[in-house]
Amino acid sequence: MLSKKPYRGTRDFFPKEQRLREFIFETMHKCALKYGFEPYDGPLLEEVALYQAKSGEELINDQIYSFNDRGERFVAIRPEMTPTLARMVAQIHKEELKPIRWFSIPNLMRYEKPQRGRLREHWQFNCDIFGASGRLGELEILNLAISLFKDFGANAEHFEIRINDRAVIDSFFNYLKLSEEQVYRIYKIIDKSKKVDEAALDKMIGELKLEDSTVTSLKKYLNLTSFDELNTFFSELGLSDSISEFNLLIDKLNKDYVLYDPCIVRGLDYYTGVVFEIFDKNPENRRALCGGGAYANLLQIFNEPPLAGVGFGLGDVTLTDFLNGHNLVPERVREPAIDVLFTFQDENALEISLEMANKLRDRNLSVLSVFEKLKMQRVFKVAEKRGARFTTIIGSNELDNKKIIIKNLETKEQKEFSFDDIDSIVNFVG
Repeated sequence: MLSKKPYRGTRDFFPKEQRLREFIFETMHKCALKYGFEPYDGPLLEEVALYQAKSGEELINDQIYSFNDRGERFVAIRPEMTPTLARMVAQIHKEELKPIRWFSIPNLMRYEKPQRGRLREHWQFNCDIFGASGRLGELEILNLAISLFKDFGANAEHFEIRINDRAVIDSFFNYLKLSEEQVYRIYKIIDKSKKVDEAALDKMIGELKLEDSTVTSLKKYLNLTSFDELNTFFSELGLSDSISEFNLLIDKLNKDYVLYDPCIVRGLDYYTGVVFEIFDKNPENRRALCGGGAYANLLQIFNEPPLAGVGFGLGDVTLTDFLNGHNLVPERVREPAIDVLFTFQDENALEISLEMANKLRDRNLSVLSVFEKLKMQRVFKVAEKRGARFTTIIGSNELDNKKIIIKNLETKEQKEFSFDDIDSIVNFVG
């Protein structure tokens, strides 16, 4: 027997869930447009070679949905949008006016173990800027991220942005005279450092066989908790110049939302500047909601010269948990909402009811027509269930007099109108 359940790790969007999704997408869309971003999209299928050139082995070996198509091309359902973005920007960036500001909300799939905040299928809000001068692109992206969460009704009590800079970390590693292999392994260790206990962290660092002084400096770095401590630490090492640009950026950001975290490095190798993650401050959901950062080498997989870029991605699954956890979903989204429920109590009123409903729709009102007569005791129950603000009554007397009664379900006020007095009806309902 066929299962009525969706494929594991995916979701059915019944009207209630769809209302929330459309609210989320609409808020994302408006925020991006507010910052002058343009929408883009790409194909659901890409050649696996595109992901092999850009992404890590875990994605390729364990997480993509891949297959050979009928032309024997090895393709995958897109697990992320960045490779497609890189491919598209590589085509046009030489002719395009800079900076390029693009956003999308693609549907993505990864073969992962479904759990809280992570499914196999999700939608992700991606915003990226290419070709901005200096640190302005990073500033714009971070301000957009803050603005987006504020547009959802969130404030500094609800979320925080933990930030670091790969260029700053690299200058520290250069000071320590670490090899390329050691740097690569230490980045992995730092990325895991807050997910393991101190003994496990010491074990991972010990396996690198570093000098004692290097281990001491590395641990001191990992224990930094603020921008002031970072500046003091780098001053003691004689590295103040290497942090000056990062400080200029931080000075321009809203300190209510931004804090320094030495363990934010992001796993992807192409990050070259600012890296950040947005965290939920709900004690029951203390986790990263999304992340991003600055990169300059993304287009090199297409043999294109470096191009400054910065972006972030926010998935709808973690965002939905965040909004529900902080009660930020508006009531109008939780319940169905229409302007007028069109009912009648005389079978002969069907035709005029449908005709008037269409006239109100022509005035951009949301109208739900009932196709059979409703007894008065059912009218208000149906209206409440459908989320109607107003309902109509057309009984035998109203039909004879060519009148319609419209009742405001919130204030209980009701008025009688002629069938042809659409303007007055619209004013009353609007």
